[in-house]
Amino acid sequence: MTGDVLAVSEFSQGVFRKVTYECLSLGRRMADAQGVDLTLAVIANGAALSVEDLKDVGADRVLMVSPENFHPVLTDRHTDILASIIGKTCPSTIIMGATVIGKELAARLAARLNAPLGMDCTSVDIREDILTATRPIYGGRVLADISLNGSPRILAIRPNAFAVSAIKGRGEIEKMDIVSDTGSLSFIDKTVESDKIELTEADIVVSGGRGMGGSDYSMLEALAELLGGAVGASRSAVDEGWRPYSEQVGQTGKVVSPNLYIACGISGAIQHLAGMSSSRVIVAVNKDPDAPIFSKADYGIVGNLSEIVPLIAEEIRKRQKE
Repeated sequence: MTGDVLAVSEFSQGVFRKVTYECLSLGRRMADAQGVDLTLAVIANGAALSVEDLKDVGADRVLMVSPENFHPVLTDRHTDILASIIGKTCPSTIIMGATVIGKELAARLAARLNAPLGMDCTSVDIREDILTATRPIYGGRVLADISLNGSPRILAIRPNAFAVSAIKGRGEIEKMDIVSDTGSLSFIDKTVESDKIELTEADIVVSGGRGMGGSDYSMLEALAELLGGAVGASRSAVDEGWRPYSEQVGQTGKVVSPNLYIACGISGAIQHLAGMSSSRVIVAVNKDPDAPIFSKADYGIVGNLSEIVPLIAEEIRKRQKE
């Protein structure tokens, strides 16, 4: 396969999401290994991103498409436009984030192009043009290596699973005019909690479960703020109405891969482990010494979380003052 590597951008509130840079970093390594160029596809309303924002993103060229009345959540039209870009550029590999939007977009695109798809990939290896991706299956209990044969091949990578490298590319900007149907979906409204870190992209996540005993998560919120992280919750806490579904971590919630995951009052049911087992370091706080979470934790603290969490926060404050 001699086609270029195409990375698909995703942005929020006018700035690229972290997973875009992860796609670019992986794409740069793959492009250099194959001796091809790295292209970034940016599909956005004209006012969403400026040309200045696109000059130094690590790609050899940037394809800018600004369709009228476009919104990224309208994945039927999004797929049409991206399929047109692929038809014009003929890439060998397409990389995007396995986000809420990215998963649907990747699946639609694979069906449209009859292309092989590696979903929720946590690592990628390419040797002599044979691409092998690793992805969790069976709720994260097994890591499967899959080979993607054919062209183009699509990779949807798990946010926070790939390091962001300090890379620079020529970043030559090329504007493309693509006419697409308006699609059958229509955008109605979007509510954004701008002061919160996106859970799937947070480097540190502090989660609470049934052991919290109620909806008062103030101690976890304070700890997360100190660490510059996000607050998560188990399904039981969400089912009790203590936290919103947007914060649920697990098989039926969001999958996170932070550098540090602190589980407070979470027993460690398999459904929850499926959403956080790929965290680099796991710290568990639970008063039950036999809680399953301890079998997955790198560090475990047996005790009352209402006493231990404030002590952890206080120690962090002391170290920050040093």
